[in-house]
Amino acid sequence: MALVVLVHAGSWKNSDTAGRDRWKAGGDVAGRLPVAARCAVPGLLMLTFATGLVDAFCYLGLGRVFVGNMTGNVLLLGFSVAPGSGLPVADPLVAMAAFVVGALLGGRIAGPAEAVGRRPGAVFAAEAAVFTTLAVLLARGVLGMAGPGRSVLIVALAVCLGAQTSLVRLMGSRDVTTTVITQSLAGWAANTAVGEGGRATQLRKAASVVTMLAGAATGALLLRVTTGGVLGLAAALAACAAALFLLARPLAAETEAEPEKDATGGQDRP
Repeated sequence: MALVVLVHAGSWKNSDTAGRDRWKAGGDVAGRLPVAARCAVPGLLMLTFATGLVDAFCYLGLGRVFVGNMTGNVLLLGFSVAPGSGLPVADPLVAMAAFVVGALLGGRIAGPAEAVGRRPGAVFAAEAAVFTTLAVLLARGVLGMAGPGRSVLIVALAVCLGAQTSLVRLMGSRDVTTTVITQSLAGWAANTAVGEGGRATQLRKAASVVTMLAGAATGALLLRVTTGGVLGLAAALAACAAALFLLARPLAAETEAEPEKDATGGQDRP
């Protein structure tokens, strides 16, 4: 998490200015972020860390299934064709179906990409509530890591991460997608090779990869001590991300305030 603070402190000011310019021009998709990058990016990195936690919980705790990384499930299904592989078929299929349902719900809630507003924050808050509920049910023994409880966990978590992924996509965040690391890694390498992207963009891409790795490692280690605690930590991070999106000043309001500042010598109007 120290990386989140370091990247946030060093790089978002210039990105915010560029983001406001793009928003005014209506061109680049990054302009669809509902709040300034200095608030949105730390929130998205928190969600990325939470995704690493949750996928570690599912793959290591529930057994060879992902709820955030759908590429992994597709590969598991392909590998299961080999005789004697012992890899699951039903679980990845269930996770993928639940993820799609969540993505459809997230897109429906968000509405048009240019008008997502505060809705991502509300969905992230609901995601935190679901994580918290599952953590409490696990701690009290109401849900188990096997049997019907296992299926409930897979479906509920996959729906949450599907909704999260679709909302982040509709916000136009290409550098920090919270679940898809392949594009971030390829984008970082490609931009580095041709000398494009800018320092802030490259840091965001690198941060998303490192944050996912840190989340997965933390989840794997924490799972040795507690199962509910992994989801509890993911819930806390999702709640913090939701707060950033719900409480931060909308980017549109900041953009509209710029001409007023210029007209009053850089001072906000009362």
